[in-house]
Amino acid sequence: MKSFLVAGDRSGSGKTSITLALSALLSADRTVQTFKVGMDYIDPSYLAGVTGRPCRNLDGYVMSPDEVRAVFAHGCRGADVAVVEGVRGLFEGAEALTDLGSTAAIAKQLDLPVILVINARSITRSAAAIVKGFQAFDPDVDIRGAILNNVTGTRHREKAVRAIEHYCGIPVVGVIPRTEEMELAMRHLGLVPYREGQEHGEFLTRIETVKRMIADHVDAGALLSLARESEPPAVESGVYPARDPDVRIGVALDEAFNFYYADLFDVLASCGAETVPFSPIHDRLPEADGYVLGGGYPELFGAELEANAAMREGLREVSRNGTPIYAECGGLIYLTDRMVLAPGFAGPGEETYELAGVFSGETRMPARRMLGYVVGTSAATSPVGEAAFRGHEFHYSSVRLAPETRYAYRLTRGSGIRDGCDGAVRDRTIGSYTHLHPVASRGMLAHFVDCCRV
Repeated sequence: MKSFLVAGDRSGSGKTSITLALSALLSADRTVQTFKVGMDYIDPSYLAGVTGRPCRNLDGYVMSPDEVRAVFAHGCRGADVAVVEGVRGLFEGAEALTDLGSTAAIAKQLDLPVILVINARSITRSAAAIVKGFQAFDPDVDIRGAILNNVTGTRHREKAVRAIEHYCGIPVVGVIPRTEEMELAMRHLGLVPYREGQEHGEFLTRIETVKRMIADHVDAGALLSLARESEPPAVESGVYPARDPDVRIGVALDEAFNFYYADLFDVLASCGAETVPFSPIHDRLPEADGYVLGGGYPELFGAELEANAAMREGLREVSRNGTPIYAECGGLIYLTDRMVLAPGFAGPGEETYELAGVFSGETRMPARRMLGYVVGTSAATSPVGEAAFRGHEFHYSSVRLAPETRYAYRLTRGSGIRDGCDGAVRDRTIGSYTHLHPVASRGMLAHFVDCCRV
């Protein structure tokens, strides 16, 4: 198996589109497994869409090194090539003086060679200084090659390539010209997640544009010659132990709710759960021992969610009857009484949509953007049990719950629903802004599955 990591010198370097195109091109005659550094749903959905295999997330802040290696090994089963996309710049992470949570840390933990994407717009010889600085900053990171993006003209190309190869001692395996067609294609990626079975004409058109540009301007053979070649890593059974299912858990999965890490379904199965997908927009609530409502874009489907009164009433009824429900972000929003969208957000006036009403309160959008890692503890009496956890929050909404609402999470980092309180609890339903990685929080999910058995 060959493996490599594509990193950027900064956000906006073009690494996402380049990684997508490379993964799509390599998938033409190889089995390609992709990974994404960081807690993210959009890029992994695209990488899964172009390879036909679930993309898996690797986050060194949320996950331990052993968990990172376990997820990598599990994902690589049957793959010819493993491609890892970094997050932001190569050394960006959770802290200023360590590489915790960075792309560089993942590269070192997995012993992956790095292909560095440089935004070379308006620079030539300075591109070599950037690469040289990255090499010197942490010599333990194996930077083996570079791709230059946003290059204009032959002279620009020749100077930048010659400088990097002379001063840095690594090959430039790709030089991508700056064109309006490429900029438009790249600009519109990363807005809406890819979901199998949906119409994705515009996405596929943009991918074809980027694929054509990358095929013409990146030497895939030269890049693969820089990749690490090794036996596929051995899979440890401790993270994904085999187990026969003895409980059914419904998982909301449709246009409005689709923010799930690929490992969720493997971890639930390893806990003895059979997952049953259902649509809060289109379906009636299926019979199950528990339910999971992930994140997504409920604000884009307010009218459709309101129209499915049977689903809203069904969730409210099973929650009151004590059936466990676990909800994150978009799922939390859906469990409030209503969603209020400000004028200009969805229409000229204020729009209000009735929702499931499990939690007393309402959601308002837009609100101040909340983005970043969270660190906290969960109460023993919650549906996910007592645990210390790390996760992620990313939302533009504000959930305002009744003053008597109980909270199971106390955050020492992050905002949560209110003043560091997250994980609203009613009966055996828990809803939070915190997104958990299923491998890092396997114990919490296992406790939830156990609750579904009772």
